[in-house]
Amino acid sequence: MSSYFSKDFHVFFKELAANNSKDWMDDNRKRYAQVVKKPFENFVEDLQQAVGEFDEDITLKPGDSIFRINRDIRFSKDKTPYKTNRTAIISKYGRKDKVYPGFYISLSPEKVMVGGGAYFLEKENLYKVRQEIAYNLEEFDNLINDKKFKANFPEILGAKNKLIPKEFKEDAKIQPLLLNKGFFFMKDLPADLIFDNNVLNVLIENMKTARPFNNFLRRALS
Repeated sequence: MSSYFSKDFHVFFKELAANNSKDWMDDNRKRYAQVVKKPFENFVEDLQQAVGEFDEDITLKPGDSIFRINRDIRFSKDKTPYKTNRTAIISKYGRKDKVYPGFYISLSPEKVMVGGGAYFLEKENLYKVRQEIAYNLEEFDNLINDKKFKANFPEILGAKNKLIPKEFKEDAKIQPLLLNKGFFFMKDLPADLIFDNNVLNVLIENMKTARPFNNFLRRALS
């Protein structure tokens, strides 16, 4: 059993999934604080400290990195009020900036997710990243095909444009990822990993492997 989470972490979210309402959450608020909220804050704090040892960008407090459990239901057909996982983005600016390349984690009864990159890029920043790739095609190719990176993150994800600026069209024939609007990567791990004493080390090793790709994106956006 890890020093962070008990089995009640998963039990809580399974019950929340079956009773996703404000009334149920209000009745279980103290339980949520004890078995989910505080353990996750402690976990993220230690993870941030460990990542900060090899990534000088990471200086925020856990509260700046952890997403709220409340769902944004304003424009969603799904009106259930709460997420059934705990998530955090570990980066220079935390959860307030989804552009700056960092690391993402999600813990749920179904799986542990670890990843990073740049999930969403607006027009100006997207151009910068595409330009950096086009200027450094070989370097970018080496990064995404690095043996260790590829084994952990076999695919660079992101929605794609059908049309891109003409100056990138020829290079896109060589590197199709120039069509991407986002450049992120994700890996699924067993849900029970959070109960393993080695959980921090597993996530940290994945993040170390991904750091060169993040650094490439950060350089493009600087």
